[in-house]
Amino acid sequence: MTTSLTLLRRTLLAVSAAALCVPAMAELADIKSAGKLRVGIDFGAPFYGYVDEKMKPVGSDVEAAELLAKDLGLTLEIVNTTNSSRIPNLLSNKVDLIISSLSITPDRQKAVDFSIPYGAIQAAVGAPKSMKLTSIEDLAGKTVAVTRGGPQDKIVTERAPQAKVVRFDDESASITAAATGQADIVAITPPIIAAIAKKNPSRDFETKFILQSYQLGVAMRKGQPELMAAVNSWIKTNLANGKLNDIHVKYAGVPIPKEIIDGAK
Repeated sequence: MTTSLTLLRRTLLAVSAAALCVPAMAELADIKSAGKLRVGIDFGAPFYGYVDEKMKPVGSDVEAAELLAKDLGLTLEIVNTTNSSRIPNLLSNKVDLIISSLSITPDRQKAVDFSIPYGAIQAAVGAPKSMKLTSIEDLAGKTVAVTRGGPQDKIVTERAPQAKVVRFDDESASITAAATGQADIVAITPPIIAAIAKKNPSRDFETKFILQSYQLGVAMRKGQPELMAAVNSWIKTNLANGKLNDIHVKYAGVPIPKEIIDGAK
């Protein structure tokens, strides 16, 4: 078992135990009674969630959360969270849902429940065009920047044990590291690799290869069947009518994968 996986499991156990001591806002009726939907979103994850030049939260996950709250007849309260604190914030009842580029993985499913997939995210490796990288084996002996607690962190740590992994707390820090030359190789998502290239064109960053694809889900605490049913119904409706796809295209420049849309029918 890798050190990172052990730490992840210890963290999940710790926050799960702590959550038992916190009165849970258990169901949809309670949320509606409060009149607001508290959604955790990481503002350091372009294109999913970030703050624009007017200091306004924007991104595909932000707009999805806005649409969900509107459709449920609730006021949206966005709770800014980091990549590594998304699940702990949910389990400690700081938020009702997490909509924050959170991929559905077996380890996470032990701690929280996920909706049906509403999108997909790719884990990829990016670097300057001058670097020759075609597979994960090429990372041996090289320094790779990752976002702490993200899927890329786990993949590189487990599958490239000879790489030197440097961890940053959010995607914004990873982008800055790559754009300023602190890191020449980054394991992140293709849209963020494109954001690195845009931030500093002289770095000439590009996607080298795809590590893995993950389905994205809305996370909630376990034992909330009414909330789960409402969120799943909302996802099915808004994948079918194209609204979630329009949001995705607006920020990512590409549509939601067909298998995600077909799987929700």
